[in-house]
Amino acid sequence: MDETEVAVRAVATVGPETIALELETPTDFDAKPGQFVRLYGTVDGEEIARYYTLSSPDVEDTFEITVGVDPEGDLSPWLADREAGDTLRIEGPFGSVAYEDGDVVVLAGGPGVGPAVGIAEAATETGNDAVIVYQDDAPAHEQRLDALVEAGADVTIIGEDTGAFTTAVASVVDEGQLYVFGFQSFVEAARDAVSDAGGDFDAAAVESFG
Repeated sequence: MDETEVAVRAVATVGPETIALELETPTDFDAKPGQFVRLYGTVDGEEIARYYTLSSPDVEDTFEITVGVDPEGDLSPWLADREAGDTLRIEGPFGSVAYEDGDVVVLAGGPGVGPAVGIAEAATETGNDAVIVYQDDAPAHEQRLDALVEAGADVTIIGEDTGAFTTAVASVVDEGQLYVFGFQSFVEAARDAVSDAGGDFDAAAVESFG
């Protein structure tokens, strides 16, 4: 959809220097977990736009994006200062990476945990299996990850240990449609781990955050 104004419903801290923005779903906005929106903000008189992937399992009534807050960043500190009732402008959704149905294996690095939890929740809510391998030395969304485990999902959280990540990927790589979310360095590490395990990385749905 074209650029439109949306209301902020809530802003919550969900991890170290990480927030979740709950936004009111505009009319005719139809997005699936894994897709992303372009979000606009005016900071000190300058319009800034950034892309954020959805971190909610659906867009009924509201939807969520997860934002890593860089204190020296241009838009993320401004977003962290938003309050319920404020308005933002968004455009989208964009992206061909989107959860449809079936069992999933999601490899997430850093901010990739946002779409990881959204996709895993969508899968478990429809009776499918979900696996998350999440690499971060300062994890976010731990409450939702714990809830996913209670719902039957397989969740592994790993720090900056390449060997442990490779081992974890090898044990789950064939358990569902593979998704990968994270910065390019993580995507490359995921490619290596999947290939080492004999998996087909070319069949994965991949979203690099640059």
